[in-house]
Amino acid sequence: MNVIRVIGGLAFVVLASVGSNSLFGSADAAADRYGELPVAWRFDYPVGRPDAEGFYNAQGFGENFHLGEDWNIVGSAREDLGAPVHSVADGVVSAAVDMKGGWGNVVRVVHHIRENRRSFWVESYYAHLDEIHVEVGDAVRRGTTLGTIGDAHGVYLPHLHFEMRSAPDLPFGPGYSTVSDGYLDPSAFIDAHR
Repeated sequence: MNVIRVIGGLAFVVLASVGSNSLFGSADAAADRYGELPVAWRFDYPVGRPDAEGFYNAQGFGENFHLGEDWNIVGSAREDLGAPVHSVADGVVSAAVDMKGGWGNVVRVVHHIRENRRSFWVESYYAHLDEIHVEVGDAVRRGTTLGTIGDAHGVYLPHLHFEMRSAPDLPFGPGYSTVSDGYLDPSAFIDAHR
């Protein structure tokens, strides 16, 4: 239970539970399903690896209630089509599916991280892909090519919609929402785990 305290006219939220269920979601379900994964010690960007070289974040996390980031190649929007998309860290593919509609081809990868001597599992989410190069259950390394940038079967101009989730196996999600529970700022997360 969170408690709101007002001190000197400012409101502070005091987190009553700071553990596996706060920032990173439920560890128990993830441990049951992904507990044997090797630890992902380092994260890179999903495009222009390792540092997003030649790419820019066209729509960041939280802009217009965006739950992820949209990555494009610097230059013409059409140049993105077919550019490689890489796993941001070591992990296992939890989904590789054509979601049709506004998602197109989607790949999800679960990563095991260790912080403060505790295990957490997060999930990276790659959408609008043109091609998928992996299957569910594949073990991937940081930098493994998961697929290529697409346009969700012609729905959008080509770009990579990229999310970081605080727990594996959350619903595929809306892409935009005023509620961001379960979603992490992707660039901030990667930068904190270089």
